[in-house]
Amino acid sequence: MSKADFQTLQRRFAAHLRNPQNHSAPGDIEERRLDIYRTLFFNNVNGFITQGFPVLYSILDAQRWQRLVRTFFDQHACQTPYFLEIPQEFVTFLASGQGLEEGDPPFLLELAHYEWMELVLDASTEQFPTTGFHPEGDLLRAIPQLSPLHVVLSYQYPVHEICVEFQPQTPLSQPLWLLVYRDRADQVRFMEINAPTARLLQLIEENPDNTGFQVVGQLAEELQFADVEKLAAFARDILLQMHQRDILIGASLKPC
Repeated sequence: MSKADFQTLQRRFAAHLRNPQNHSAPGDIEERRLDIYRTLFFNNVNGFITQGFPVLYSILDAQRWQRLVRTFFDQHACQTPYFLEIPQEFVTFLASGQGLEEGDPPFLLELAHYEWMELVLDASTEQFPTTGFHPEGDLLRAIPQLSPLHVVLSYQYPVHEICVEFQPQTPLSQPLWLLVYRDRADQVRFMEINAPTARLLQLIEENPDNTGFQVVGQLAEELQFADVEKLAAFARDILLQMHQRDILIGASLKPC
């Protein structure tokens, strides 16, 4: 068999494994062996997606789930060979609009994204820094230090509450802000926050040389809030709460 013929055979075989109903198998392969490969390949991918998106899996009926995963397996060209990155590829697939059907939950993509971000934090190899800051430093007078194991997310649906019994069909009147993080006990948690708090965390991340008070001043300017001292007192309570939850890990002095 020439190299070209072998590659053609490989493509036919792969196409059949991806979608047996639409692509016939090479004629010289025993059906029993084909069935083993069909089952093994699909179940591996299905298993990773089911484990990565347990809530989404629970709210879709079995046939709809099978069609969705089969379409992903058949049509999506993954950009990574790593099994742990299959959930990210699945979210990319959903975001492209492929595989969606009339009657799907309107929150499907947002729920999948939220579950994926929980998985990202759970699997992250990032570690809490141990040097370069004071764990109990003043979060306003010094430079607040963010944990690398957090993410601020915004959604149109209350994705953290969705389950079999609660499936909202219309978006919220205002965007929902969620802070998802992994604490020092390696537990992935979340908290609902408001838009100013989300912006405060974003400003801390964007301005790594600014003290907490300077960041609050920027926020006050954006919000057109005249009393910066009053806002700082309010922000201190929020920052302390973030510190207690391991979202802020301490503070460092401003470099000379």
